[in-house]
Amino acid sequence: MTTAHDTATAAASGANATERFKSDKLVGVEGTPPERVSTLAREVLEAVHATIRKHKVTYAEYNALKAWLINVGEDGEWPLFLDVWVEHVVEEVATEHREGNKGTIEGPYYVPDAPEQGSKGAVPMREDEPGTPLTWTGRVTTTDGSALAGATVELWHADADGFYSQFAPGLPEWNLRGTFTTDADGNFEIRTVRPASYQIPTDGACGKLIAAAGWHAWRPAHLHVKVSAPGHELLTAQLYFPGDEHNDDDIASAVKPELMLDPKPVAGGEAIEYGFVLDPS
Repeated sequence: MTTAHDTATAAASGANATERFKSDKLVGVEGTPPERVSTLAREVLEAVHATIRKHKVTYAEYNALKAWLINVGEDGEWPLFLDVWVEHVVEEVATEHREGNKGTIEGPYYVPDAPEQGSKGAVPMREDEPGTPLTWTGRVTTTDGSALAGATVELWHADADGFYSQFAPGLPEWNLRGTFTTDADGNFEIRTVRPASYQIPTDGACGKLIAAAGWHAWRPAHLHVKVSAPGHELLTAQLYFPGDEHNDDDIASAVKPELMLDPKPVAGGEAIEYGFVLDPS
């Protein structure tokens, strides 16, 4: 089996994430009033100024920051940096009104239009895909408990080496990525493999920050999902597995108790039950 373990680089993954971001994320801010732009920009800069004054930042430290910021851009790691260290707060603010399921960050490796697998099927995977087979059943409803037939559940996750298809070489295009549509009762069943915890790329600019700060680079094992239905708010979430040593110190600060799974052993692997409640839009 071909793997990406020895050939994936932060620069390559970063370049892919940057291009993907530019192709499908730069929408929704047209017409933003200058007053709001000014307020946000000014307050971010004021926070930077306050940090410099509080800690008496030196010119050597300032120049190191400039060099590092240039390095982040050269490596294409702005999506990674922002998604790991900033997005969880944006998500928290954006969804604080919801009565339905809790969400969390999307991360930099989402790709739209994964192959449709119906209401019951398996994500595309290699014939000898490593990992414990995992069967996931669930139901999508609205906040009043009504089933949402025809709801879309998009699933993607890393392989056993911690790599995502389309962002690392040696992986089939849609490996471990699939789209499922709920049946008349809002039900779905997905077959995949249990992912492993992994480190975010550390050979680029983000890795330099992690090393300099003495942080770790680990994310706990997780399944990414986007759940949507007409007339309802899009839910973006990650689902986690109990017992992972990085659930409590996730580098991306994205773990929430409501997103914890409860896998049960079954013949040939594991099974989980987890459904979604979507808020009306």
